[in-house]
Amino acid sequence: MPEVPLWLWGAFAATVVVSLTVDLLAHRTAHVIGFKEAAAWSGLWVGLALVFGGVVFLVLGTTAGTEYTTAWLLEKSLSVDNLFVFAVIFAYFRVPRAYQHRVLFFGVMGALVFRGIFLSLGVAVVSRFTAVLFVFAAVLFYSTYKLLKGDEESFDPGKSFAVRMLRKVVPVRDEYAGTKFFVKEAGRRVATPLLAVVAAIEAADLIFAVDSVPAVLAVSDDAFIVYTSNAFAILGLRALYFMLAGLLDRFHYLSKGLAFILAFIGVKLVLQASHKMISDSVPEIPSPVSLAVIVVVLAGSVILSIRRPPPAQEDPAPPIIKE
Repeated sequence: MPEVPLWLWGAFAATVVVSLTVDLLAHRTAHVIGFKEAAAWSGLWVGLALVFGGVVFLVLGTTAGTEYTTAWLLEKSLSVDNLFVFAVIFAYFRVPRAYQHRVLFFGVMGALVFRGIFLSLGVAVVSRFTAVLFVFAAVLFYSTYKLLKGDEESFDPGKSFAVRMLRKVVPVRDEYAGTKFFVKEAGRRVATPLLAVVAAIEAADLIFAVDSVPAVLAVSDDAFIVYTSNAFAILGLRALYFMLAGLLDRFHYLSKGLAFILAFIGVKLVLQASHKMISDSVPEIPSPVSLAVIVVVLAGSVILSIRRPPPAQEDPAPPIIKE
């Protein structure tokens, strides 16, 4: 792949900063985000990701552009699991719906930093130790097994390491104080539950990075491609959550689709490592094929979920998120 010009990194950074600033200003007043508003913002984030992908195609070539698109779509699909965890965290801490965007905004900011660190380390390790790809493949195969068995480890927001450490560092009061993270009580500074929710969101993202980082490194080992694709996928998470809130349970075949995608990426990693370490005769899976498989599996999972709704849908359950 051609060397990434410095101005393209600058264009990416400027796009992210401006977008986050506009988003923050547009939501400076706490309010409940409805479907139409969430859909509009989701469309904006998807549009920005695709436009940036077009720039990558023009500047870096077809291979880089295809890898970017594949990595972005892969991360977007894997991030659906995050949405379920967001719902669990909000329900556990009883976060008022008007405050949820603020929590996710700062959660996304943290995710951009931590993903950057993890992906940089991943690229550095893969470039020096190709054998680690077999380890990454094993991680993805194990994740596939858990998804198919339906026995994924439950995430307890209150017992997450980040929340426990926060409570040790600073006192956390029981009541919310609007959108504030800190208040003063009896002359001392204490945290509100909103800060604990942000800590829980960050802890959840670290858990999901175990799957997403190895998966995206199977698509490309270029730092620019893997980070920019991850960043644009993460930036659209908030709008996607508010757009799909209350509808997530209807896509019951999506977990099976994600399991297939993870297994496919695991096979891609094994072939990629074998090609480099064992023999050039071992075939590799081209990025266009990976992109096609992800698109077909995701579309098939959603369509099948709509055509064959779960039996529980006949007797609707109460909303997951409560005021």
